[in-house]
Amino acid sequence: MFLLLFPALALCQYATAPAGGAPEGVVPALAKVLQKDGAKVTNAGAPYCTIWFRTDKPAGGKPAEENQTLASINPGALLGVIRFDAKGQDRRGQGIKPGVYTLRYGLIPINGDHQGAAPQRDFVVMIPAALDTDPASTPTFDQMMDMSRKASGTPHPAVLSLWKADADGPVGISKQGENDWVMQEKVGDTPISLIVAGIAVN
Repeated sequence: MFLLLFPALALCQYATAPAGGAPEGVVPALAKVLQKDGAKVTNAGAPYCTIWFRTDKPAGGKPAEENQTLASINPGALLGVIRFDAKGQDRRGQGIKPGVYTLRYGLIPINGDHQGAAPQRDFVVMIPAALDTDPASTPTFDQMMDMSRKASGTPHPAVLSLWKADADGPVGISKQGENDWVMQEKVGDTPISLIVAGIAVN
C-alpha cells in the first residue's frame, strides 16, 4: 500500500496562502479562540485543507513526559481547527472525508503498539467539529479516541504528527525528508510544526 502511495506523494507540491476569513462550521465559542484568518493549503494549486490555530496557548502544562516536546500544553487541549476541502489523509494514511475537525493535543501511549511511529510522542487528534464544541474542555485520552474514530471511520483515531518547533524557524509550509510537508506556525507564543501531508512508514 505504502509503495503505491509514495510515488503520488512525490509529485505533490503543497503551498499556503491566507484563508480569507474565519472558519465556518464551528460554534461561536470555538471561532472566538481561533485565528481570524487561517492558512489555506493547496496541492499543486488545488484546495487541500485550511487550518486555523488558536491565538493563545492553552492554559496549563506540567513537567515533560518521556519524548514529549510540548510539556507546556496539557493533553486534551484544543490547538486549532482543520477543514479538508477535498478528501484528506491522516498520518497513518487513513482517508478523511471533506469537513471540519478540531485539533486536540495528545501523547502517543507507551505500550509497544506505536514503537517507531515518530521520534516524539506529541500528536494532534482530529475530531468532527459537531462533536467538539467547548474550547476550554480537556477530554481524556479515551474520550478523544472515541470521538476521533468518528472522523476516521476505523478502529484507529485520525491523527497528525506534531512537535515543538525552533523559535527562529520559517513560518509556512515546507517539504522535509522525502514525503512530509510540514507547516510551522505558533499557538500563542509557542512555535509548533505539524505534518499536514505525509504518511508514516511504521
